Amino acid sequence: MAKVIALANQKGGVGKTTTAINLAASLAVLEYKVLVVDADPQANATSGLGFDLSKIENSIYECIVGKAEPKDAILQGEIDHLFLMPSHIDLVGAEIEMLNMPKREYVLKDILEKVRDNYDFVLIDCSPSLGLITVNALTAADSVIIPVQCEYFALEGLGKLLNTIKIIQSRLNPELEIEGFLLTMYDSRLNLSNQVVEEVKSHFQEMVFETLITRNIKLSEAPSYGKAVVMYDAASKGATNYLNLARELLQRNNMTKMDNKDKVISK
Repeated sequence: MAKVIALANQKGGVGKTTTAINLAASLAVLEYKVLVVDADPQANATSGLGFDLSKIENSIYECIVGKAEPKDAILQGEIDHLFLMPSHIDLVGAEIEMLNMPKREYVLKDILEKVRDNYDFVLIDCSPSLGLITVNALTAADSVIIPVQCEYFALEGLGKLLNTIKIIQSRLNPELEIEGFLLTMYDSRLNLSNQVVEEVKSHFQEMVFETLITRNIKLSEAPSYGKAVVMYDAASKGATNYLNLARELLQRNNMTKMDNKDKVISK
């Protein structure tokens, strides 16, 4: 059965979608079967994986409102082991439609239960909010990765997110764990980036991934070509960062017998 991981932070522009796409692609390259669930109405993960939004017949929205079975909404990605449950702008209205549903917080969990046996990992790309769809994602997840950008105000709003996670743990999903805090948009030349790294590590210690996602032009360019960075430029720093993250995630979950010294790909 797949491990379900939500990528959440109510702040926008912290690297949730970039991480969902590229972590999934890196795991797929390592021959783990991965499903990306695009739970953001902006559908950036869908377009970032090369799918034309105007040609999508069934999306997560149709699954939520009961018009489609999950298996009918899942698309095969460019990489052999990579799959996508796409999003659609209609998802904006789904929260209102879900208000009167019985067990409304468990809708996404019930959807994923039908397909999770087919994958090793399910990564849910959450929208930059703490609305009902994000609550659904956290209720459906086994763990959550929290991307934190290495910029001013990095820790602002994290308290609110952690409080939401605690509420979900106590009321909806007692099994939910924090997989880790992922530091993104790191620039070693900037004192501010290094200060944020130290601050986050001093607050959260072992909960912070060792892998840092550095600022990288190829990482920024890849989505405009509808590709994960590992397919766009496998030799780039961005591709190396996300392969390192995939390997670290596997090691944290005891899914590899790799020694610590072999964990990090040479930069």
